[in-house]
Amino acid sequence: MTSADTPDASGSAVPMYQSAQVTGDSNYVVQAGGNAIFLTSQVLVPIAQVDAPPGLDNLPLRPGRFVGRNREFERLDSVFTDADGRMVVQAVHGLGGIGKSTLAAEWAATRGDRHAPIRWITAASAVEVRQGLADLAAALQPILAVALSVEQLAERGLQWLSTHSGWLVVLDNVNDPADIAEVLARARTGRILITSRLSSGWQPGTTVVALDVLDPADAVTLLTSTITATRPRNLDGAAELCAALGFLPLAIEQSASYLAQSPATTPRAYLRLLSDYPAAMYARMAVGTAPERTLARVWRVTFDRIAQVEPFAVDLLLSLAWYAPDAIPAVLVDGSEPEDPPTVDAAVGVLAAYSMISPWIRSPLRSRCTGWYRRLPVRPTPATRTAVRARSRMHVPAPQPSWPTRYRTTTAILEHGRRGEA
Repeated sequence: MTSADTPDASGSAVPMYQSAQVTGDSNYVVQAGGNAIFLTSQVLVPIAQVDAPPGLDNLPLRPGRFVGRNREFERLDSVFTDADGRMVVQAVHGLGGIGKSTLAAEWAATRGDRHAPIRWITAASAVEVRQGLADLAAALQPILAVALSVEQLAERGLQWLSTHSGWLVVLDNVNDPADIAEVLARARTGRILITSRLSSGWQPGTTVVALDVLDPADAVTLLTSTITATRPRNLDGAAELCAALGFLPLAIEQSASYLAQSPATTPRAYLRLLSDYPAAMYARMAVGTAPERTLARVWRVTFDRIAQVEPFAVDLLLSLAWYAPDAIPAVLVDGSEPEDPPTVDAAVGVLAAYSMISPWIRSPLRSRCTGWYRRLPVRPTPATRTAVRARSRMHVPAPQPSWPTRYRTTTAILEHGRRGEA
């Protein structure tokens, strides 16, 4: 009887003993956790010969209401349909809370007859990607889950993807393209859909789909259908609330859930609370809502990531939050503190990469001097002082009544966090 060592999850060696052949087949005993596991040659066949049984799909629970996104669906359909068996990769990117994961889950679920299996892998880190691949291997052959380490299972899952076609893998919430580089390099004939806040950094050949906020009519439909799901309600102010929320899907879902459980609060009353207490309201959630699904928590994740990559970018964003999203003259950015052009330029690039601003801020040719600035907070901060100094140099006209909430939200959440309240 011969033996070979394989590493377990802790890195130590796990002996694998090959028994004498029985009826012409090789049989194995694996020592795992003090238990001897008997594996026949039928289990340890080459991974290319392992077929996916029915029922391996693991898509997350879809929201009860999905509205709009027809253009994005058509974009995804056209590329995937014309693939002709080739490896196809698409990356859906956008601001935190824009609905990337919701879109991916809805699209994958409604295209189930085109792909088998459909696997959802949370891909915010290399560790999560490895675990997702290991889960695939364990789903294909459950007995191996107790016999092999996570690393061994992940390798087997990756080998399965590289030797089979027809599958769809969603890599959700990718923070670093390097974390999924091996999957993209070794998988050849399947379908991969990536969701990420990043707009750049993807391998050549990746089709990038930018996801924007909802159309106003779709936003109102999402809000009102949630509020009235169980009973008729006073919907006064619904359209104005959606506009104040910037038509951002997560903000609308969070507000709608809050209103659904608060029958005495109308959309207009909620709008007043949002205006007076933005940071507190963006952190509020309905009973049963996961804490990580609040707008404040989602955006804090993005801010923390940006701070790691380029710390000054957070300060710059906080200053820009006091301007509406019209094309902002480059002089306003160039006048930021510190007045270090390479640092400022790098910060603008990072903010654009994470979909927090549009790259048109670089071009003074498209600038307009209307409607940027609304008001100062009660207590001035370094960021608002920077904005005011820049505004005074440009002789900005009188404030306009509208101030899109994505910028107001940025200010509220960042200031809330810096006071130690978030």
